[in-house]
Amino acid sequence: MGQGSLDLVLVSGFPSNLDILDENPGYARLVKRLSVFGRLILFDMRGTGLSDRNGLERRGFGARAEDIRTVIDAAGCGRAILIGASEGAALSVLFAANNPERVRALVLFGGYTHSQDTVMDSKRLRTFIESIEASWGNGSMLHVLVPGRADDRHFANWWARFERLSASPTDAAALIRMNAEIDIRDRLSDVRTPALIIHRIEDLYAGVDGSRRLARGITGARLAELPGRDHPIWTGDVDRVADLIEEFLTGQRPVADGNRVLAVLLIVRVANKSGRSATCMEERLLDERLERLREAVPAVTERHGGRAEWSSAERIVVRFDGPTRAVAGAIALREIATSLGFPIAQAIHIGEIDIALQPLSGSMLDIADCIAAAARPTEILLSRQASDLVSGSGLQFVDRGILAVENGRDGVPIVVLVTERHLEPVLRMARPIDAKVLSAREREVLSLIADGESNVGIALHLGLSEHTVKRHVANILLKLDLPTRAAAAALVGRQPGL
Repeated sequence: MGQGSLDLVLVSGFPSNLDILDENPGYARLVKRLSVFGRLILFDMRGTGLSDRNGLERRGFGARAEDIRTVIDAAGCGRAILIGASEGAALSVLFAANNPERVRALVLFGGYTHSQDTVMDSKRLRTFIESIEASWGNGSMLHVLVPGRADDRHFANWWARFERLSASPTDAAALIRMNAEIDIRDRLSDVRTPALIIHRIEDLYAGVDGSRRLARGITGARLAELPGRDHPIWTGDVDRVADLIEEFLTGQRPVADGNRVLAVLLIVRVANKSGRSATCMEERLLDERLERLREAVPAVTERHGGRAEWSSAERIVVRFDGPTRAVAGAIALREIATSLGFPIAQAIHIGEIDIALQPLSGSMLDIADCIAAAARPTEILLSRQASDLVSGSGLQFVDRGILAVENGRDGVPIVVLVTERHLEPVLRMARPIDAKVLSAREREVLSLIADGESNVGIALHLGLSEHTVKRHVANILLKLDLPTRAAAAALVGRQPGL
């Protein structure tokens, strides 16, 4: 694909399946970027995806490198630029060493020279292959290859299908064994083509030392180290990767992308904090309330200038054009969710997104997800970058420190929205309360208030009527001499013995 003058061959690692990879926004983004300045040639390596399985172990690793010749011959390439990722980097190096007349340049991502030194030793390899044979197709490699998305259930389900369509369990184990034999240390000096080497510093699968050895061994090679833990070239900040490749191959910095715009993202995470197994009746009631929340979200977000999309049953992504509107939308959503008995954790972050990618993806969304994961039920967290833009709006925030984020060297300063204007003075004046002031049932109710439960949620949890819960809440506020349930919840945080 693409009509550029450069022939680019993407020699990707395992797992791979061209049919399903197109569904991934990161992969689609990378392909789009590379095909702007070159003719991009994609293929599944022997033994995986759409390619033949026959003779996989008999041919060996060196013969797999020669499969690159078959691909470029079929595509009518004279000299090609090989973009090798993971074991594809070693295959590309081996092919360039053996066929210098066919390779214009090398781009090596997440590569290594010797598998047992960089990826895993023989003991770890045996354990890894046993897990592959036992649970392949259930996401066996996700936590190792893409740890940044391991908790994203939607992505995890997609990855499990990706494994199943990439190879059978037997072929997967055979490919892992073959990759474990990679050792190209003695061929690096034979490479005479320009080379760019890219590696994420905290890559869990292949350590950055592997690329550093590649850079030392290939004459004139350039090394670029990026933040992040994910191993595939098409995850994480693919735009940064594409920028480096384009500048290396064309000598020009990429022009600004017209599809990228500044936006504010609100991430909403829905959680059922019942703390116990629900009956069939309770599950049905929860499903009904969740459906009511789904129905309410579009109208609420549109009223505040947002556009919402449900990325999973527990996660909503809303795009706004301003942080003040995003905060107003978050407060409105919290009120509705609380009335329905759903504690929701929310996060707001600002940055550039590619509006051409659907669903939304990229590093800005990843950071917003990390902030949302740090939010407690009913909390609205903002990056300091977003909160600074609403100064003068009357909104109040309290610092929550620095949050470590995936694929980022530096943490992100975050704040929590405080909607109770007089909450801090009330808490400062509140004297320590003896837990015996409250009855056992009132302490149970107070604990659930602190967890962000609504009266409906508390009634469902304790098996009480909503009217009885209201009476308990009123008694708690009276005994503790507090103005609101939010103040009571905050007091629990300061005095855990209540």
